[in-house]
Amino acid sequence: MEIDEVMQDTEHRGLARIRRLRPVRISTWSRDRAGKAHVGKPPRSTDLLVASYNIHKAVGRDRRFDPDRIVDVIDEIGADIIALQEADQRFGERAGLLDLEALKRRTGLIAAPVQGRGHGWHGNVVLFRPGIVTATREIVLPGVEPRGALIVDLTLPGGDVRIIGAHLGLLRHSRSRQIETLIAAAKPTDGRPVFLMGDFNEWRVGRRSALQGLAPKFGPLQAAIPSFPARFPLLALDRIVAYPADLIASVELHDSPLARVASDHLPIKASVHLLSEDRSPH
Repeated sequence: MEIDEVMQDTEHRGLARIRRLRPVRISTWSRDRAGKAHVGKPPRSTDLLVASYNIHKAVGRDRRFDPDRIVDVIDEIGADIIALQEADQRFGERAGLLDLEALKRRTGLIAAPVQGRGHGWHGNVVLFRPGIVTATREIVLPGVEPRGALIVDLTLPGGDVRIIGAHLGLLRHSRSRQIETLIAAAKPTDGRPVFLMGDFNEWRVGRRSALQGLAPKFGPLQAAIPSFPARFPLLALDRIVAYPADLIASVELHDSPLARVASDHLPIKASVHLLSEDRSPH
């Protein structure tokens, strides 16, 4: 997230007051067999684990640049697919900040190819294992700030999927326009499921949220798990949604001592059940 200047005192002056309120922390959302949402433990068996992680340019809460620490957190998560944000330098040559070969050796994850010298597109990287990339598309998102999204079509052992990694802007009006752009670009012609994930920079819920533009196609929108700031998560800025929404069985926070210091965000992950039957085009 690049909201540090907007909320720079969240972890300092405001944190003591917030802590005294002792809020109930929700770190897991899951769907029961009747399709109803509840807070609880995720299902034991899943077909796929997908995740999203804003790595804050590999600079931790201790202000150290430590890309190896980010790789350690990614290894902890154990996801089959993970979308990273802020994985490249933002200006200049936008060079990648991680050692992708070391990450592959450590985790088995490989990065979907993009043009340019960076790991991803506007800092968005899609890592996966095992699978085959059949198509990629780089999207420029509208708004005042330079923002983008990366669309990756994958053929996996369990079926074909479309992954969209995105990092939305700080302004609500920009986020609304960016979501419209993503929905227009997300539609596959072969009916494959779509997973949209990333740092959406939207902490509002309900009708005021820019994410309402995703309804009714994408969901579950109610699976809002606070992931920022990493030290004491209060805002559900990071999201994983799917179309169809019922593919996501649960969403939870990856909260470990290492993850709490490696970035200003905590990763989130979702258990996904891929359906084997054929789907008609969306």
